Amino acid sequence: MEKRKLPVGIQSFEQVVGEQYLYVDKTEYIYYLVHTGKPYFLSRPRRFGKSLFLSTLKAYWEGKRDLFKGLKIENLEQDNPEAWQPHPVFYFDFTSDNYNENEALEGILENYLVSWENKYNVTPTPKQTLAVRFKRLIVEAANQTGKKCVILVDEYDKSLLETMENQKLLEHNKAVFKGFFSTLKSEDANIRFIFITGVTKFNKVSIFSDLNQLEDISFDDDYSGLCGITEKEIKKHFEPEIEGMALERSLTKDDCYEKLKKTYDGYHFSANGMGVYNPYSLLTALKKRRFGAFWYETGTPTFLVHRLKEMDYDVRQFSERTLEATERLLSDYRIDNPDPVPLLYQTGYLTITDVSDHDILTLGFPNDEVRYAFFESLMPEYVSNYSSGSGKDIFALKRHVESGNTDGIRNTLKALFASITYTTRDTPFEHYFQTVIYITLTLLGQYVHCETHTNAGRIDCTVITKDYIYLFEFKRDDNADAALKQIDDMHYADPFVADERKLFKIGASFDSKTRQLDEWKVEES
Repeated sequence: MEKRKLPVGIQSFEQVVGEQYLYVDKTEYIYYLVHTGKPYFLSRPRRFGKSLFLSTLKAYWEGKRDLFKGLKIENLEQDNPEAWQPHPVFYFDFTSDNYNENEALEGILENYLVSWENKYNVTPTPKQTLAVRFKRLIVEAANQTGKKCVILVDEYDKSLLETMENQKLLEHNKAVFKGFFSTLKSEDANIRFIFITGVTKFNKVSIFSDLNQLEDISFDDDYSGLCGITEKEIKKHFEPEIEGMALERSLTKDDCYEKLKKTYDGYHFSANGMGVYNPYSLLTALKKRRFGAFWYETGTPTFLVHRLKEMDYDVRQFSERTLEATERLLSDYRIDNPDPVPLLYQTGYLTITDVSDHDILTLGFPNDEVRYAFFESLMPEYVSNYSSGSGKDIFALKRHVESGNTDGIRNTLKALFASITYTTRDTPFEHYFQTVIYITLTLLGQYVHCETHTNAGRIDCTVITKDYIYLFEFKRDDNADAALKQIDDMHYADPFVADERKLFKIGASFDSKTRQLDEWKVEES
């Protein structure tokens, strides 16, 4: 089968079309944006197609009609005599620079202004501020071309996200934005269209306080499919790639599709909008014909996992459908907000999983890629030397579970608790106990059912493999016999009476004084 070119990591619309990469047509969104409003803001996680969409907008406003042949917008604009008229475009791309140096942001803005000043033959006067120079450029470009200007800003907040742990530099970058982009409001008469993207919508950042007319479409159902790939688009565009991947992985086409869905689907950016797949991970998986945590590997949220650890956050909430928020709380992120949920949502680690009649949003992990990769990055915050081959890694635990080696399971858990990293603060052992157990069992993946409900109560953990069934009951400051007694008294094993697989009842006790696994008893049946 001939391999088609998939645009993994390519952010230039002109390159995608010119070099004949497969393109999922999103141009109808451009038509509706252009004809129904003027200044927009869109928040989406990194590598979700924001840059490619902004590049497509740039090509549209520059009048490059030939690039849009056969696309939806060509037909939508066919009776519009004003379509495809070139406009002066000021395109700010903040995605690829490093902002951890002083005045790095000013240097980037300076380079853009110099380039445009040369283009429009504008000579700045001495000591003019960046904002004044930009204002003059907007006026001159409009006068020289007879067309109003278009302002496109890609990932405006990268300089803020990168400096969140450097308060002084963060405040400096916020002030730079306040001075520079306030120009957009004062030059409204010379501006035709504004589109700003970012991962977050930082509350009290002047790009929003000064531009209070910006329409935030981040939660709009009508634009829920603008970034990402919908199920309909996958079936329409990627069937050959799915067939090739299924063959490579020895899967049926339907099984391959379902695994792709479970691994990369599940994002919802509005209460009633369509769901989307992570485009970067999906395209990478289809290109490489294997499953992996591709999006997550492009940059783990270091500052987020540090923050969760420092605040003793109960990470069990991520999978227990107890995280709730409103649209307002999720959309306006304050840097001093102690609640990590808004930022976890905006950066793509949580998504909307349900909505109540009162517009309360329930949040959770979108898919398996994010769930397992996030916990893998969180585990080293609690356990030292959590690496492959250490004997206390998840791979060792999986081997023991698959082979029925209960002694190996015990030794792995014992080693995990022996190497828990404690802070100097008086953090309750219960938090560490619950967190490490929960993360460890979650990382076992498809084998595990934590806190399974039965008619009589809740089993702490059920692990089911091809050959074995494990029923775990964990106790703190009690004994293993009490844990086993609870398994029997509550009849936790009853659902497996007719099952031919070997069943292990395991009672484990942890001592909060020594902070170690104290007792471990196993009964087989």
